[in-house]
Amino acid sequence: MKKIILIVITVVVALLVYINVNAETDEIIIPEAAIRVRVIANSNTIQDQSMKMKVKEYIEKTISPKLIDVESIEEARTIINNELEQLNQEIEVLFQNNNYNQEFLIHFGDNYFPEKDYKGVHYEAGAYQSLVVTIGEGEGDNWWCVLFPPLCLLEANDNDTSDVEYQFFVTKMLEKIF
Repeated sequence: MKKIILIVITVVVALLVYINVNAETDEIIIPEAAIRVRVIANSNTIQDQSMKMKVKEYIEKTISPKLIDVESIEEARTIINNELEQLNQEIEVLFQNNNYNQEFLIHFGDNYFPEKDYKGVHYEAGAYQSLVVTIGEGEGDNWWCVLFPPLCLLEANDNDTSDVEYQFFVTKMLEKIF
């Protein structure tokens, strides 16, 4: 019995040390059960990059808040699927209101993401479940983040994701231990 208590205490101490070290960084770690979002500009012209940012802002204002209290990836998928038609219509209106004559494609499912280093974390290239809006030729710089869990909204609001990392890490560690 003393050995079990000693092992549990050792694991808890190691967990607390790890959490303390990670809480001091600005890393955003994407969980495996995540849904990313990516907006790819037609090109790197000022006009194309501006429209990319307008599409990004629309997604942040309309879809991201609907995912803030969602607890399962299945529920997040349902919400995003329910928003696709509205997203398509609103991007059309956004383009019309800005006299922007480009086609766009919205795809929700597995999409390719290139390798990326972001805030000290290396993300492997690969196909990830995501919502991708490709504008025109899709040859410009892109913006990406995570819709679920709603890391984009947290990052946009206050840049403090330590609680998200802490909660995610503690949950995963406890699942492994017990």
